[in-house]
Amino acid sequence: MQTLYSLIGGKSVSDSGQRRGKIFNPATGAQVREVALASKSEALDAVAAAAAALPAWASTPPMRRMRIMNDALSLLNKARPELAKMISEEHGKVLSDADGEVQRGLEVVEFCLGIPHLLKGEFSENVGTSIDVFSIRQPVGVCVGITPFNFPVMVPLWMFPVAIACGNTFVLKPSEKDSGSTQRLVEIFHEAGLPAGVLNLVQGDREAVETLITAPEVGAVSFVGSTPIAKSIYTTAAAHGKRCQALGGAKNHMLIMPDADLDAAVDALMGAGYGSAGERCMAISVAVAVGDVGDKLVEKLAPRVRALKVGPGNDPQAEMGPLVTREHADKVSSYVDQGVKEGAELVVDGRGLKLQGYEGGYFMGGTLFDKVKPDMTIYKEEIFGPVLSVVRAKDFGEGLNLVNSHQFGNGTAIFTQDGRVARSFLNACNIGMVGVNVPIPVPVAYHTFGGWKQSAFGDNGMHGPQGINFYTKLKTVTARWAGNAVGAEFTMPVLR
Repeated sequence: MQTLYSLIGGKSVSDSGQRRGKIFNPATGAQVREVALASKSEALDAVAAAAAALPAWASTPPMRRMRIMNDALSLLNKARPELAKMISEEHGKVLSDADGEVQRGLEVVEFCLGIPHLLKGEFSENVGTSIDVFSIRQPVGVCVGITPFNFPVMVPLWMFPVAIACGNTFVLKPSEKDSGSTQRLVEIFHEAGLPAGVLNLVQGDREAVETLITAPEVGAVSFVGSTPIAKSIYTTAAAHGKRCQALGGAKNHMLIMPDADLDAAVDALMGAGYGSAGERCMAISVAVAVGDVGDKLVEKLAPRVRALKVGPGNDPQAEMGPLVTREHADKVSSYVDQGVKEGAELVVDGRGLKLQGYEGGYFMGGTLFDKVKPDMTIYKEEIFGPVLSVVRAKDFGEGLNLVNSHQFGNGTAIFTQDGRVARSFLNACNIGMVGVNVPIPVPVAYHTFGGWKQSAFGDNGMHGPQGINFYTKLKTVTARWAGNAVGAEFTMPVLR
């Protein structure tokens, strides 16, 4: 059985005395790999390797860095089927979804090829007599990325390519639940010619995370995961003097207005609610039926949810795979139990699904609740599974209030044919990413991904312009080159 080890300074670090974690195929329940969990000293070794590589990499001309990035992109495109297969095997998502994850990650690498242009500063000539002012962007230094299980390729590619393209060095700590594809990702960048120490992989758990985010040499921390952990990492990193972007949980609402194309809305809810078994921070988990559209919506949704094709990720007919672990599947089922207990109407029950030949898998069918109330647990908390809740709102104002009063502010959407209503919604909603007749409004790579409220901590989101801002420091220079003496000035400097 393959053992996954940390990659530090361009080399695999193997220690037979290390703690071990297990990686399972969620479709079968069988162990497929084991991971050697890094010790505190190993995590510090990775930071030291990144610090040692920093001076040479930061001074490498940007175009030379881009040539390596371009070679990595070529290798990644060739390895796309391999990466998708590993994602499906360890996470459980269907192959087409896994391939889509790889594609969205590669788009960020493509964006990074233009970073030399984005690193250009500004110049103002002769702001005062013989005085020029200009700005330059410089690397932050050693950066750390802590990534989640639900996107083991895409989210790392949101982080480290941007960081290293800007001249930083990087230490990546993926989820220990499904880190095989992440390790292959790092290996590909080394095959492309990335110098040793520029990109390091720490296979670990909480011990490694706590070590990395407090190490003195680290200048920036990126995180994607649940809100409680995001808040903790942001607080700890900031207390240790590091800049931090920490993306947390979500409870994404989709408003369906009475004039909406109901068939298009149902199609959107099926994909956005049940794709990847609901294990997406941008999944739609609340459908807000506005006005008299609720009964028609549920009537159209219910048979579609019952007919969902659930199966192993390598089944080309499957629309939804298993959940990532048995523990997580049990947790999602417990939320359904709680919803029934609190009085929500369970229209479709996906609990207890067993597939012939895959009895050991962590499967759950699509689940649909109706008449969910804002005080219910299944409405307030992120379930992160194939559970869609329908909430009724008497009018647009009540629906908008549901969106704005929820603690999370990651994504939202509205389905309507009325441009005035759509414009009112996108301007008034207190949410970071908004879709108009688009259910999952994940921005393209050259725009920035980021939520509001309890969904994100820190001033900068992932990739796009804010990604560049996060991984660089702005330095502003005021220079006088003329030889004329001005004498001692004891007042506040004023440009003349």
